[in-house]
Amino acid sequence: MRQLLLGLALGAVILGFASAREDVTGTADTDATFVFKASAGGLAEVNLGTLAARRASDPSVKRFAQKMVDDHEKANKELLERANKARLPAAPRMDAMHEKMAETLAALSGPAFDREYMAGQVKDHEVTVALFEKESKNGKNEDLKTWAEKTLPDLREHLKMARDIHGKLKGGTEKTGTGKGSTEKSKTP
Repeated sequence: MRQLLLGLALGAVILGFASAREDVTGTADTDATFVFKASAGGLAEVNLGTLAARRASDPSVKRFAQKMVDDHEKANKELLERANKARLPAAPRMDAMHEKMAETLAALSGPAFDREYMAGQVKDHEVTVALFEKESKNGKNEDLKTWAEKTLPDLREHLKMARDIHGKLKGGTEKTGTGKGSTEKSKTP
């Protein structure tokens, strides 16, 4: 019975995604892709952040991880409200890449865990900022487009924090800022 329900739920998600792509105007594809990717990424932020808040050894990593859980839980709820209103399907779980990251992190501890988690956060937030920038410029659903634009400053701040913490953990060069004005600075005197 459980497998049947899981199959039906998965089928509904697939059908919902397909119908969103077949929007009469042909414009829902960008918004549907955004919702699906942003929701999968948001789930990953909460799941990996929860793991890191418990297992990280560095206090700044623990604080960052808890902030990711708190901020992304709030953003996930806001996104789901908009996705439901637009009749666009959200991801039912985090993607395979983040599942693999969770497995990798589960096998690590101490400073190795901290470095791996923060390296992943830098990469994830670079991808997420690009995704939200694209939606804020090219989205067809005004509610999603406006929300993506409103959420970008927080995501850029997360990226800056991730880069700063990751740079301190590896003791080398760190990138500061985002985008065109980014600079690198040496962590060694």
